[in-house]
Amino acid sequence: MLVASNRGPVSYEVGDDGSLHARRGGGGLVSGLSAIGPDAGALWVCSALSEGDREAVRRGVGEDGVRMLAIPADVHADAYNGIANSVLWFVHHMLYQTPLEPVFDAEFRRQWASYETYNRAFAEALAQEAAEGAAVLVQDYHLCLVPGMLRELRPDLRIGHFSHTPWAPVEYFRMLPDDIREQLMWGMLGADRLGFLTLRWARGFMMSAQDVDQERIVPSWPKDGPISIDHSPTGRRPVRNTLIGVHGLGADAEFLHARSHRADVEERMAALREEIGEGRRTIVRVDRTELSKNIVRGLLAYRQLLDDHPEWRERVVHVAFAYPSRQDLAVYRDYTAEVQRVADEINSLYGTPGWTPVVLHVKDDFARSLAAYRIADVALVNPIRDGMNLVAKEVPVVSDEGCALVLSREAGAFQELGKDAIAVNPYDVIATADALHEALTMPTEERAERTKRLAVAATALPPAQWFLEQLNALRDQAS
Repeated sequence: MLVASNRGPVSYEVGDDGSLHARRGGGGLVSGLSAIGPDAGALWVCSALSEGDREAVRRGVGEDGVRMLAIPADVHADAYNGIANSVLWFVHHMLYQTPLEPVFDAEFRRQWASYETYNRAFAEALAQEAAEGAAVLVQDYHLCLVPGMLRELRPDLRIGHFSHTPWAPVEYFRMLPDDIREQLMWGMLGADRLGFLTLRWARGFMMSAQDVDQERIVPSWPKDGPISIDHSPTGRRPVRNTLIGVHGLGADAEFLHARSHRADVEERMAALREEIGEGRRTIVRVDRTELSKNIVRGLLAYRQLLDDHPEWRERVVHVAFAYPSRQDLAVYRDYTAEVQRVADEINSLYGTPGWTPVVLHVKDDFARSLAAYRIADVALVNPIRDGMNLVAKEVPVVSDEGCALVLSREAGAFQELGKDAIAVNPYDVIATADALHEALTMPTEERAERTKRLAVAATALPPAQWFLEQLNALRDQAS
């Protein structure tokens, strides 16, 4: 079994003395691989992202079960920042300011050639490493072309691809140049099985696929049995069949319960309580300063709450953890600065000597995030668009006394959590302010009962089971 992803389970740093230090990663894929056991013959193919990673490749240093690809730094930058994060991410999250962007010019084509080169490097490495009939699980929008490329190199393999993002509506996906849309579609349809976080995103893909080529791509929605796409890559028989699976990644309850009660979390809880002030309610959010997370509108909604309900002044604090993301892209640096500006403005307008309305932290600290989860009265999760959003699932699991969840209907998690959350339109600041007031005034008993139900839904498919479910489905399909 092989896994392919842009980021791997380990990264390296070069010490002052020239020594290499390895740091293990976390997340659903790491948990999933550990679940299959050390004797499964698994290999993780990933990109060397840092100078430490590249130095490890040069020295031949590595971890068992991991192969890092030393793709040239300029090629990786074009593929990762130029295409994956600045085009595909923007399309699937519908982030473009369309009067001005996108512009698919010669520079885009140059970067697209790097995206092809990047994907081809993965396909060739997987083809080289895979045993006869091996299962290959390709991850995310960075590697959309790999399944098709790998299918040509190794038709014997069982190939899956999983999308961790939303899938764009067909009208938005049409913004891409026609030949690029077709290349992306046939790249993904090289897989035997495609996985998505929600049925909504799966439907979006199927509609986009049919829109690209109605003659050769035929979606199937049977009443019973798996969703599938029949397609003929060359326009001639035989017709291939790609199955579609929906796997809603859940929170890891066992890990979260254990990790959130360690001493470092307890210390941060005490520090946060002192920063917030005695007896005050808390509205908590934990996000990267990713454009789709909608942090600025969340802050504006909190300001609207203080305007509409002045009785909450000095009685509530918005604890906002906004960890910088993709700061090598100017638009992300500008967004991070705007988050800071709006938070400062709220504190300047409403703050008093004994009350800071917004407690903003921008340095990533997982223990502090868990501490905030535990003391939250309200969790605000209002993305413009999100493949799943694990924060919405983690807070109910970790919460000490119950937490009301204000959740965007555009988050993938809304499909599973919407019944017990307070739904919001992420663009409607006034309605979000109303939702925050509703959450703050929710009776304690109701809040506790909702939190219990949210926690059950949030942990229905924990990471290891999520991973194994896909792997087993791919194997069963081939047999």
